[in-house]
Amino acid sequence: MLHLYCSSFTTGRGAVERRPNDPATFAVEGVDLGEDFAKYAPVTRLRQERRYGRLAASRIADHRPEVVLSSNTPLLAQRIIQQRVHGLGARFVFWQQDVFAVAATSFARGRVPVLGAAFGRFLGHLERTMLARSEHVVVISEDFLPVLRRWGIDPSSVTVIENWAPLDELTAPSRPTGWAAAHGLAGQTVLLYSGTLGLKHNPALLLELARAMGRRGDTRVVVISEGRGADWLRAATAEAPEPALVLLPFQPYDVLAEVLGSADVLLAILEPEAGAFSVPSKVLSYHCVGTPILAAIPGENLAARVIVGAGSGVVVEPTDEAAFVRAAVELLDDPAARRLMGSGARGYAEDTFDIVAIATRFEHILAGAGDRSAPATSPRT
Repeated sequence: MLHLYCSSFTTGRGAVERRPNDPATFAVEGVDLGEDFAKYAPVTRLRQERRYGRLAASRIADHRPEVVLSSNTPLLAQRIIQQRVHGLGARFVFWQQDVFAVAATSFARGRVPVLGAAFGRFLGHLERTMLARSEHVVVISEDFLPVLRRWGIDPSSVTVIENWAPLDELTAPSRPTGWAAAHGLAGQTVLLYSGTLGLKHNPALLLELARAMGRRGDTRVVVISEGRGADWLRAATAEAPEPALVLLPFQPYDVLAEVLGSADVLLAILEPEAGAFSVPSKVLSYHCVGTPILAAIPGENLAARVIVGAGSGVVVEPTDEAAFVRAAVELLDDPAARRLMGSGARGYAEDTFDIVAIATRFEHILAGAGDRSAPATSPRT
């Protein structure tokens, strides 16, 4: 088994190296573009997507798999990989983390209406074609299903498996953590955001929260991120620093439990345009450490429904800045409510993130996709 990832893409990562107890047949490799992946430079990004697709496809061809499970891959790269996989006579399973065409079209139309609509039609055709040519599709939310039905994707080839987090690796540490002490946070009340801050996120919410928390004296808003949103926060506070705001780069995965366990409240944000088609996976990791969550995300989003259903935190609309700040104050002033929500968070994770059950479902899907008695999807372009 070979796990490939793009080592040139700036993001927080899980464990992307072999561990002593991993099977001898398992390998992890980074695909290096030789330069940082330019998420927000369209021309450069298109070139890099194609290059990544060719590099990954070449390594897949060397490995000669029977089945490829592909996820979190830009559409142009995904197309190249899928074509190569089918050209090898192997099977392709599309693990869909976003309805990318719908989300991208929504953002593009808001910025360049005419070109955005044309861009959306192109992406929709591309994504729809790849889904149709996959031996199986795994989606992370039932919210994706109506779109796939409209696109004519065979429902019998689609399985819903919600994302999860590693329950055994993310347990709540004793406080204060060594990580907190090393970063000057011991004895502080901490509201913490960890993860990507991109087009789907509004960093101004975090800055406004930090300004409000500055009046409390002993409270810090810690933002662990890199890239566009972190750069915006840094620039916004360059001339008028906000003492309550602590900006840190992505932290090593092996201290993630300590990082999340240092917080009194964990934060999640998601723009309204992302709606039902992007589920912030950080919320799942948050549940594992048993810490209450404050989320400014659309109410129809799966993550919002999980938080409300598990009683693990508070959800406000992402356009309501005042409600976000007010909810933070109310949570900090009510330790009993935070304890109850933290218990609900860990309870949800323990009830839901059964890795044996999840792995068994994937094994059935991969075995079915690799069934040589069934015809492979045509590798037509």
